[in-house]
Amino acid sequence: MILIKNGRVMDPRSGRDEVTDLVISEGKICCIGAAEEAQCCGVTYDRVIDAAGKVVAPGLIDVHIHFRDPGVTHKEDIVTGANAAKRGGYTTVVLMANTKPVVDNEETLAYVLEKGKTTGINVLQDCCITKGMAGKELVDMKALREAGAAGFTDDGLPIMDTKVTLEAMKMAKELGVVLSYHEEDPALIDKAGVNQGKVSEELGFPGASRAAEDVMVARDCALALQTGARVNIQHISSRVAVEQVRLAKRLGGDVWAEASPHHFTLTEEAVKLYGVNAKMNPPLRTEEDRQAIIEALKDDTIEIIATDHAPHTEEEKGVGLLNAPSGITGLETALALGITSLVKEGHLSLMHLLDKLTNKPAMMYGLDSDSIEEGRAADLVIFDPEELWTVTDNFASKAKNSPFIGWELQGKVKFTICGGEVVYEDK
Repeated sequence: MILIKNGRVMDPRSGRDEVTDLVISEGKICCIGAAEEAQCCGVTYDRVIDAAGKVVAPGLIDVHIHFRDPGVTHKEDIVTGANAAKRGGYTTVVLMANTKPVVDNEETLAYVLEKGKTTGINVLQDCCITKGMAGKELVDMKALREAGAAGFTDDGLPIMDTKVTLEAMKMAKELGVVLSYHEEDPALIDKAGVNQGKVSEELGFPGASRAAEDVMVARDCALALQTGARVNIQHISSRVAVEQVRLAKRLGGDVWAEASPHHFTLTEEAVKLYGVNAKMNPPLRTEEDRQAIIEALKDDTIEIIATDHAPHTEEEKGVGLLNAPSGITGLETALALGITSLVKEGHLSLMHLLDKLTNKPAMMYGLDSDSIEEGRAADLVIFDPEELWTVTDNFASKAKNSPFIGWELQGKVKFTICGGEVVYEDK
């Protein structure tokens, strides 16, 4: 048994916000409230954690993760990725399907799920929407769902065939699962990774236009309204796309959206400072776009914060801005960036931020691991919301591709607990 005493227990689902104690037994929360340090229910504690001055919250949930396993494990693998997640306070992650081979079959899905069970956290897997991520033919969504697929996505590539997209939404509605979409029309991208605009012109980089995202979001919001399917717009970056999601929600669509910490923290100007570590798809855009994302987080047009954790090696990133792959690591800095960029700046309350990192992701996927209640799984994060720390390249991830190295951030994860076991402790 574990006693967590004197912590500020914050649970977005129930609204609980109080300084109290928690007792964990047999992997579950068995008691909430003042507890004697020596004994509860007649059993001596195996461990006592004094959480005075710290927040005790549901374990964080990230619905957009790349662990590169199978096939690209020189960048990351399921074990090292899970270690990064633990260090960031995450107890549940949803992996994307663009591995090698892609996760469009039951055998590869089983491999990921079985390896995930060895990590100490909850590793879920989205399967591809289309076979081979070719955008032409749907996978057997029903069979893959029955085999354990959490949802479906061709993340990394847009699905350009509108008929295929429509059929996928019809099937997803029937199965009651979420479809997550990467929204960039390649016909409107001269070169991916940097916003087409002032900075790309200064750097002589061809760039990716905002319209490439906008036209795809408009189409998929319209199809979601027609079919009633649950659709997640991934890593939204454009103010116009934000408005399209806002309209679709107002019209009754089951449309969700996620924002990544880099998109609410940085703008295209970061490319001049951080080079390849500020190159991503969709790209960092203008201050106007960043402010639109923040406003949408405030009014819940964007319900979810997801990292799009995308590890690459130093060698891969070291080939120059034009040819380097897009993406950055994100799991180990996400909570602190949320506190630093959103809470400290007065945009969100701490409870509202936690809602976007726990409750709302769980709701979108229909997960149970999202609240602090007696009898529920003890998936928790304990963090100091005031502690300042400097980001170094000493990540638990294999990768170091982050523009935030050297930044001083506020909010430090002290413990991550999953299934009642301490899986990470800051020492």
